[in-house]
Amino acid sequence: MNGTRNRIVEAGRELFARRGYGATSLADLRDAARVHSGSFYHAFPTKQALLIAVLEHYRDNIDDRLIGPAWHNVDDPVERVFALLARYRQFLEASALMFGCPIGSIALELREPDEAVRAMLAANFDAWIGRVATCYEEAAHRSGRPIDARSLAIFTLTTMEGAVMLARTFRDLAQFDTAIDALRAYVRQVLG
Repeated sequence: MNGTRNRIVEAGRELFARRGYGATSLADLRDAARVHSGSFYHAFPTKQALLIAVLEHYRDNIDDRLIGPAWHNVDDPVERVFALLARYRQFLEASALMFGCPIGSIALELREPDEAVRAMLAANFDAWIGRVATCYEEAAHRSGRPIDARSLAIFTLTTMEGAVMLARTFRDLAQFDTAIDALRAYVRQVLG
């Protein structure tokens, strides 16, 4: 059954990212996972239960799928942050500017998410913010004064999310690049 559950989670991950949560039907999910209704409902009694499993998958695999590949062979903590942002740029470029951060997309789509879904969205954002804040903490000695690494990481996240949204809307990577260049200039000011 674990293989079936994994196929369903992967189908949900792919379809929710491509179509959105609301536009993905249970039939779409069953077809993509190649499972019958009974197998689907045995693994996930509701579509929301699957969404929570997809969000858990993102949270549990942030290092393997996102952070690790971005930070491979990047030693400088600030450059790790910008390597991570460059990975989002690669996703945008590879998808012909259709990529959207899946967590951000779901958070925007679900105006009033159930508490369990909201908590998982927050856990995903916290994981991302935590990794980036650690980088800023490691570089804090460069500044002649104390810095708030978590606030800077939140600012980095919101800049990335907005940069992705603008690039998708304008169908232009220059929108992403402009936002990230401005962030880099700000980080230089903060860290000296």
